[in-house]
Order: sequence, then structure tokens, then C-alpha cells
Amino acid sequence: MVHDSTIAVIIPALNEQDNIARVLQRIPDFVDHIIVVDDGSTDKTAAIAKEHGAIVRSHHLNRGVGAAFQTGRALALKLKADVTVNIDADGQFNPEDIASLIEPIVDGEAEFVTASRFSDRDFFPVMGKVKFYGNKFMSYMISKMTGQKFYDVSCGFRAYSRDALLKLNLFGDFTYTQETFLNFAFKKVQIREIPVRVRGKREIGKSRVASNVLKYGYQTLKIIIKTLRDYRPFRLFAGVGLVFFALAFVSGVFLMFHYFRVGEFTPHKWAGFVSGFFALLAVLSLMVGFILDIFARMRINQEEMLYYLKKNDT
Repeated sequence: MVHDSTIAVIIPALNEQDNIARVLQRIPDFVDHIIVVDDGSTDKTAAIAKEHGAIVRSHHLNRGVGAAFQTGRALALKLKADVTVNIDADGQFNPEDIASLIEPIVDGEAEFVTASRFSDRDFFPVMGKVKFYGNKFMSYMISKMTGQKFYDVSCGFRAYSRDALLKLNLFGDFTYTQETFLNFAFKKVQIREIPVRVRGKREIGKSRVASNVLKYGYQTLKIIIKTLRDYRPFRLFAGVGLVFFALAFVSGVFLMFHYFRVGEFTPHKWAGFVSGFFALLAVLSLMVGFILDIFARMRINQEEMLYYLKKNDT
């Protein structure tokens, strides 16, 4: 089954000289291409990866794990990989699980398979409460946005069919994990989560992406909002408009209640101006949503054409 497919593994890495060798040594033999993307490391990560037979692509400066994934993806497509796996270089994931991850894709049962740390309670990793509930909240948000139930949208251990990689269009350099889910869900790509047992904390060093939880949350929230703007703009701006309408309604009700109670608007005329202002913002938000929805439809058509162009070129 596996031997009939060309398998590539992408490993984004930043200053992972203490971990990269052990990860590479555990990559299964059926993997045809191992791609290490050195994202501006200042240590011996790239040299060690080359010593262990990996194809190394290096960024001169640190550009972010999202940009590193994009570099690896482009090379995997160029190498004609039928299935591509990305796995972190920090040793938290078990490379032996690659076989389980790619099986649904090789069997034609899914186009995108992600390891899930939270779909099976028995597999919950040991991690800090802030990180644990932050992951759960992010999965809840993505599930609500897409109308599908997901348990882990932030895991860095995933497998993609060639067709799925061709359909994927990402723009975030900081990370790619949540944006990938939104992109695929909006394009009706078959998604599957497989529970895996992972190490919740690094054995050596600390996370380069989520070391600052507030920064990570801010950056991922930006990516999510931009993705909604590009693919579901009316939903985004209708939600904003609803908030403005609620503020207008509350201000208006307050003013009318005051008027019926005392027979005049003074001294709360300000509430009428506030109500009118937020009502105007609500209408403008809906108009912006309608206009951007037209552009979103155009974008979908353009991405469809881009998919066929990339498919023919690779």
C-alpha cells in the first residue's frame, strides 16, 4: 500500500541541533524524501540535517513556521510527492505514527489527516492549563466557523494528499495550522483527525512558536480574521454589524424609556446620537460584507484556476 505512493516529510526547524538528529533517525524507511526547512537557525541544525541525508532548504532570516512550511510544500510538490507529511523538529511527535497518518490518504478515504491530541481523553498530553485551554478554545472557534467538529486545529503533525496541497493557499508566515483548517473546510476538502499520543512538553529547549502565549494568540487571531475576510466576508461583517445594531438598540431603548418616564429627552439626548451612530455603522458593515462577498466569489474562481495551473505545472 505505502510502497505504491511517493512520500515526503517536511520538517520546519529553528535552532533544533539538539533534537533534529533523533527525529530524522526515527523517520520510517518507506519515506522517499525528507525535507528540512532551516528557518534562519544560528546553530548546526542545517549541517546535522544534511549529515543524516535530509534535503535542506535554508532561510537566511527567521521568517516563521508558516513560511517554512510553504517552502517545504513547494519542494514536495516539485518532487512529485503523492502524500506529504509535516512534523515538528522538537521531538514531541512520534515519527513512527506517520504510517497511521498517511493510511487514510493512501486508501482514498481522506485528503487531509491531522494528528489529534484532544479527540481521545486517554491521549491527552501533559501541558500547562493556559496552553491546554487555549488549544481547546481555538478548536471550538474553528469548529463554529466551519460548521464541522474539530478537536485539535493547532497540531503540527499532519498529512496531505497531493491534490490537497495543490488546493491549499496560505498567507500567514507566523503559523499555518488554523489557517489550513479554514482553507480546507471552506473548500470541502475531506478532513480526518487521528488520535495520537504526544509529548506535551519539549524534552530539550522551549517552543519557538508558542513561547509567548499572548503573542501566539494575537497572531493566530489575526490569521483567522483575515481568512474569514477572504472566504466568508459577509459572515464576518454581519457579525460586526450585529454588535453595532445591538449597541444602537440598547442606546435607543434607554432614550425612549427615559422619554416615556419624564416626558422629555433632556439630559440624555446623547443616547439618540449614539444610537444613530451605531445604527449607521451596522448598515455600513452589512454593505461592506455584501461587497466583499462579491470579491470572495471571484477569489474562489481564481483559486480554482490556480489549482489547475499548479496541477499542470507539477
